[in-house]
Amino acid sequence: MNKKTKKNLIEYGLIAAVMAVLYFSGLHTEVLGFLQRGILATGVMNPELEMAGPEKKEESRPVADFNLKLIDTKGGQTSMEDLRGKVIFFNIWATWCPPCIAEMPGINKLYNEVDKEEVAFIMLSVDQDFQKAIDFHRKKGYNFEVYKVDGALPQMYYTQSIPTTYVIDSRGNLALTHMGMGDYDTAKFKEFLSSLK
Repeated sequence: MNKKTKKNLIEYGLIAAVMAVLYFSGLHTEVLGFLQRGILATGVMNPELEMAGPEKKEESRPVADFNLKLIDTKGGQTSMEDLRGKVIFFNIWATWCPPCIAEMPGINKLYNEVDKEEVAFIMLSVDQDFQKAIDFHRKKGYNFEVYKVDGALPQMYYTQSIPTTYVIDSRGNLALTHMGMGDYDTAKFKEFLSSLK
């Protein structure tokens, strides 16, 4: 075995060892999420936004399904119906999903900057063990609440892709469906939310 081959084997062995440690320690999701934040910074994953206004006919937007019951991190129950009249930022995520982890800091910044009287957030965890979502939320110190579904998820919000984000305007119409991660802490997205009030 020549020196170059031996060196390559050592390098690949070290990479494999690091990946194994990350995987078995559970840190791989955090590391991949961190790396994917770099992709978010480019803007290529951002949602296509269509501003509301007089030229945008509301009837072209589907009516949102408000038949969603939720349980928060303290065991409290709430309903999406309670949020009717507000713009709703509704994100489906999981702790094991690196793209979900990647977009969370931006969602938290957005949450901290919007008027909570006009914009509500539903951060719906699909973790089988909701305690994992609670622990993740607590560890990260995010300001938004996280929820699990109480009952069935309305068909309108079924998705094969997480994260998936829905935005519902204040009139109860589905204004945005974005599958995959996105950077929501942008001036353009904040303007979009304002246009839906």
